[in-house]
Amino acid sequence: MLRRCVALFRRMGLPERLLAVLVLVVLVEFAANCFLFDRVNSFELRRDDADRIAENLVLAHRTLEHADATERGAVAQVLSTDRFRLVWTAPNDRRRGSLGLSNLRAQVVEIEPELAHADLELHLEELPGKGNIGGSFRLSDRSVVGFHTHASAAWKLTVGRVASLVLPTLLLIALAWLLVRATLRPLRDLIGATRHLGSGPPSPVPERGPDELRELIRALNAMQARIHQSLVDRTQTMLAIGHDLKTPLSRMRLRLDDESVDPEVREGLSHDIEEMRLLLDSIQAYVDSDGRTIPAELIDIAVMAETLVDTAADHGADATYSGVSSLTLKVRPVPIRRALSNLIENAIHYGGNARVTVRRDGGGAEIVVEDDGPGIPEDRIADALQPFVRLDTARARDTAGMGLGLPIVRKAVRMENGTLDLRNRPEGGLRATIRLPLGTD
Repeated sequence: MLRRCVALFRRMGLPERLLAVLVLVVLVEFAANCFLFDRVNSFELRRDDADRIAENLVLAHRTLEHADATERGAVAQVLSTDRFRLVWTAPNDRRRGSLGLSNLRAQVVEIEPELAHADLELHLEELPGKGNIGGSFRLSDRSVVGFHTHASAAWKLTVGRVASLVLPTLLLIALAWLLVRATLRPLRDLIGATRHLGSGPPSPVPERGPDELRELIRALNAMQARIHQSLVDRTQTMLAIGHDLKTPLSRMRLRLDDESVDPEVREGLSHDIEEMRLLLDSIQAYVDSDGRTIPAELIDIAVMAETLVDTAADHGADATYSGVSSLTLKVRPVPIRRALSNLIENAIHYGGNARVTVRRDGGGAEIVVEDDGPGIPEDRIADALQPFVRLDTARARDTAGMGLGLPIVRKAVRMENGTLDLRNRPEGGLRATIRLPLGTD
C-alpha cells in the first residue's frame, strides 16, 4: 500500500503534489484535534488537591444537610476559607458541569463515594481571586451549594488547552515545510546545475520530481550537452586554424632567407610574420586556458613570481619583487604561470615597470602587480577583461596581440576559484590583484 502511494505521488504534477500536501495537512490537523479533545476528558487533579476538594465537599455536605434552612447561608460562610468558598442558595436552576471534567468528577467521587448522591457538578472558573475550579451540589431539599476553589492542576489545564491549540499548528507548519521542501528538492538541484552551466563538462541532473520538473530537467540536460559540444567544436576549430596557419608562416619565413629578397622587405615581412605567430600563440593560449583536465599541483607561488620578475629584469626591464620568500598552494601550474607572466609583461609594456608582491592573506595567497603607467580609463576596465578587445591606447602603441592577455589571466584565476581585481592607483598606474585559495589539503 505504501509503495502504491509513493508511486502515485511520484506521478503527480506539481499542482497535484501541493494539493496533496494541503489535504494531508488538513487530515493530520483533524486527527490531532480529535485526539487532543479526547485527551481533555482524561484530565485529573493532583492527588493532594483532589483529596482536599473531596474532603471539603463531604464535610460541607454533611454540615449543611443537618443545619436549619434559615442558617445554612451563615454556616456556608463559616465553612468557607481563602482557598475554598461556599455559597448556599435556595432551590433553583444551576450551571451544569463541563463534559471535559467528567474524569475529574469521577476522581472526587472515588475519594468520597458519599458525594455520588449529591448530584455533584464541576466546571472551570476564570474569576480572579475566587478560585479556578467551581461547581455545585444539591442537598436533600433540592437547595444548591456552590463552591469555588484553587487547584494547581487547573492552571496546568489552562496551559494545556492553549498548547493543544498552538502545538498542532506548529507541528503542521513543520510537516508542511518538510513536504514542500521535499517536493521542490529537484528544483533546487536544477538551480544549482544552472550556476555551473557552460563552465566545464556537463553534469546531468537526475530526472526526478513531478512531470513538469522532469521535463525541465530533461531540457536542461540536453542544453548542457549542446553548449558543451558547441564549446568543444569552437575550441577544436580555433586550434585547427591556428595550427594550419603556422605551416604557411613557416614556409614564408624560409622563403625570406632567399638572398634575392631586399633586406628592407625581409625585415618588414619578418616583423609581420612574428606578429602573426604571436597572435596565433595568444589564441591558442586563450583556448587552452580552460585546462580543467590538468591536475592541480603544489607549487611555490612566491618562487614562481620571483623567477618571472628576475627573468624580466635580466632582459633589461624595470621589474622588482617584494613579499614572502615562500608560499605554497595547490593550483594548475601552467595556466597560473602564464597568468602571472601576462600581468608582468603588460605592466612593463604599458606602464614602464612592474612591482610584484606576494603575501599570505588569511586563508589564501595575494599576488599584486603594479606599474606607474597611465592605467586604464575607469569606464574601460570591464572591456579590458573581454576577449579580443584592445583598448585605444594599445592600438596607439602599435602593440602585438589580440586583446587576450587579461582574459587569459581571468580564466586561469577563475579556474582556481580565485579572483582578479583591476583598479587604477590613486598616485597613477594600474594595480592588478590576484587572490587564490591555498588549497593545500
